[in-house]
Amino acid sequence: MSTAPLPTRPYRVGLIGAGGIARAHAGACAQMESVELAAICDVSPEALTRFGDEFGVASRYLGVDAMLAEAQIDVAVISNWGVHHAATGIRLAQSRRVKAILCEKPFTSTAAEAVALADAARANGVLLAEAFKFRHHPMHLQAKALIDAGAIGQVMSVRSTFCTGGNGAGPEMRKPEQNWRFNKAQGGGSIYDLACYCIHHARFVFDAEPLRVYAARQPGIEVDDGAAVLLEFSGGRSAHISVSFGTWDSQYAEIGGTRGQLRIDKAWNNENMAVALAHWTPDHRNEPEIFSYPATNQFVLQLQHLCDCLTTGAPHRIPPENSIAQMRVIDAIFESMTKGRSVSIG
Repeated sequence: MSTAPLPTRPYRVGLIGAGGIARAHAGACAQMESVELAAICDVSPEALTRFGDEFGVASRYLGVDAMLAEAQIDVAVISNWGVHHAATGIRLAQSRRVKAILCEKPFTSTAAEAVALADAARANGVLLAEAFKFRHHPMHLQAKALIDAGAIGQVMSVRSTFCTGGNGAGPEMRKPEQNWRFNKAQGGGSIYDLACYCIHHARFVFDAEPLRVYAARQPGIEVDDGAAVLLEFSGGRSAHISVSFGTWDSQYAEIGGTRGQLRIDKAWNNENMAVALAHWTPDHRNEPEIFSYPATNQFVLQLQHLCDCLTTGAPHRIPPENSIAQMRVIDAIFESMTKGRSVSIG
């Protein structure tokens, strides 16, 4: 946990959106001394009532403007539908009523929206960061430290999955009216919801941007229910990504180097469970070196890092420029799916 000094008072957090992911953010607030959940906002009165009662939040608003006009907020967490992220974030930044914005993935719907959001935050002196929780887990931080130290030689490939179909439900159960993940108008689809993790991870591991992308989609009723994505980096390096709402649960990441390999079997959604990082080298060819990590809450680590940046002025691990580059890759993936060929990223 961070050793940064506490602010003179807890940072006041306002949540925009009262759905499933907002519950994880609210739970993180409840575990931290440095923040308090001060207000919630959602378009549904029923959702506001349920959420406010569960987490003991009295300040409840049906619109962002109403929340900004009345509530005292330091940190805004955007957890509404992805199609609204850019407009919501720009409104928050331009209000100058918040010090920081933590925006759930996908950051925006397009790279152009990402630029507009980042520009608004910069112009108004607001700290803006994308919510990739795994970037704050000690397992991923140590994996990157090992890579940077040359522990597996030059990294040549990343293979990762994010598949969530372990309940066995067929495509007929993935109905747009029942879940935003399957709803085009609400910003659903496997690329926005699942592949974004793997894309960001590959870019993080290589510390570079891909040059080209080829992607093939598994169509659903309205959105992509799954996809296979190949990212080509300089020097013959590549990332191979497989995601699906319909394939049995899988969340692994393998990082292959010229002199070793790292593997994580529970790379993304591992809240409150012990995890491990396996390290193969020529000296550990048959029995890898294992690094074990106790259960932790990634949402707590993520929010604490944001608060530390506010307190100390240190740069955030995921600056807006990184999120703009992420959305450029996602734009290219959708273009590749539409055209049925590889697409350059520029």
